[in-house]
Amino acid sequence: MKFEKSCGAIVFHRFEDGIKFLILYRAPSENFKESYDFSRGNVESEDKTEEQVARREIKEETGITELDFYQFRQEIRLFYRFKGELIKKRIIYLLAETKQEEVKLSFEHNDFRWLGYKDAFKLLTHKNAKDILTRANNFLKEGLKQKTLF
Repeated sequence: MKFEKSCGAIVFHRFEDGIKFLILYRAPSENFKESYDFSRGNVESEDKTEEQVARREIKEETGITELDFYQFRQEIRLFYRFKGELIKKRIIYLLAETKQEEVKLSFEHNDFRWLGYKDAFKLLTHKNAKDILTRANNFLKEGLKQKTLF
């Protein structure tokens, strides 16, 4: 069995009308099913930290380079088949804020959307991505509540 580790992030931006999350769309292809998901990619040998992997992938897939990471880390474990081979995969999601609104998609994705929590939740393809989004949203809401106390 092959093992893989990917890292990515739930990227958000503070718009005038509230926090919106970056959701990427990948059309169906020979190797991938159609999906709405977050930016992520496999760990490569030169990567030293999960944050470095997430930064690299976000830059490659969206052109976003200005990222402030929060103390938030969630892990998903899953199995999938690729070209007949069973693969055990760990996906680490971090949480990052960007002041950049403009997105320049790479060839890997076909579209993107900045969406509020409810719309992002509805659009995401996988249940585990919805769960991570909910945890990230709750984390941000708690942080905003704590800031108003001071």
